[in-house]
Amino acid sequence: MEQLQYHEGRTEISQLGKVALIERLTEGTACCGDDCAVLGDGPKKTLVNVQTLVEGVDFDMMYTPLRHLGYKSIAIAISNIAAMNGTARQALVSVAVSNRYSVEALDELYAGMHLCCKRYDVSMVGGDTASTRAGMVISVTVVGEADEASLTRRSGASHNDLICVSGDLGSAYAGLLVLEREKVTYQANPDFQPDLDGFDYVLERFLKPEPRTDIVAALKERGVVPTSMTDVSEGLADSLLHLSRASGCGCEVYEERLPIDYQTSRVCSEMSRNMLPVSCALNGGKDYELLFTVSQKDYEQVKQMEGVHIIGYVTEPGMPALMVTPQNTTIELRAQGFQGVDQ
Repeated sequence: MEQLQYHEGRTEISQLGKVALIERLTEGTACCGDDCAVLGDGPKKTLVNVQTLVEGVDFDMMYTPLRHLGYKSIAIAISNIAAMNGTARQALVSVAVSNRYSVEALDELYAGMHLCCKRYDVSMVGGDTASTRAGMVISVTVVGEADEASLTRRSGASHNDLICVSGDLGSAYAGLLVLEREKVTYQANPDFQPDLDGFDYVLERFLKPEPRTDIVAALKERGVVPTSMTDVSEGLADSLLHLSRASGCGCEVYEERLPIDYQTSRVCSEMSRNMLPVSCALNGGKDYELLFTVSQKDYEQVKQMEGVHIIGYVTEPGMPALMVTPQNTTIELRAQGFQGVDQ
């Protein structure tokens, strides 16, 4: 019988970026590091993605409506199917809860899930419930499909491909900052009434993200198949590193081309003089926009797409992932440590 080998010493999870942690845990397995597992040998591929949300790490019940939480848990799994140029079809949901939650509370949670499933034409086909000693844990598995010819992995980018991103970046993190600020104030003074006026957009981006299935449909309509793609779940820098490492290439993006909403900039200026909107875009995460590369021949098609921004290009193999500032200096991009949404 093969003996288990134990490693001496201790490495804190926070010392590794998420990219490095996943690579370490899946070393020697069939995992390819894409947004979904890909199953099947024929021209039609099955895509499977699992998302787990843990109370106190991925969500805070002090400011998270249960219906929004249910919606979000389905939406972020659908986003991973979209990130491989696929279409989500079915969802399975498992929830572990403590006796702190009532049946009515779970009704609210599942109402949000059903709403998201209906909006994106996904069937909820099963799942499980379990008890836990504290809090709530949600696990969502979404199954989708993609034709082999249009299936897009992280590993297909080539030198001189254009780097594109949908929507805007950093707004979900800005919404989290607003909620955390109001939470701290409320804890100091329970009579305090939260002041959320003027922050509707960033709050919705954090509490109720939408998967960019519309971008997948628009690309298909224009006959454009991305060379590589992923979703922006842990910040732009992390996602760029995913694509660069998987494709074996470097990249350069331009700071002045990063799409940042004015509310995100406003939140950053209110929070701290040293908090730059570009930092939120690079490292904030939870935007669930699509980051993808396309061949130069598709430039005209992509340039005309509403809500899509060309932010840079893929560089030669062996080159680093860089951001070029307006002053024409370069900054090497690095992934942040492994963190939860609310840390």
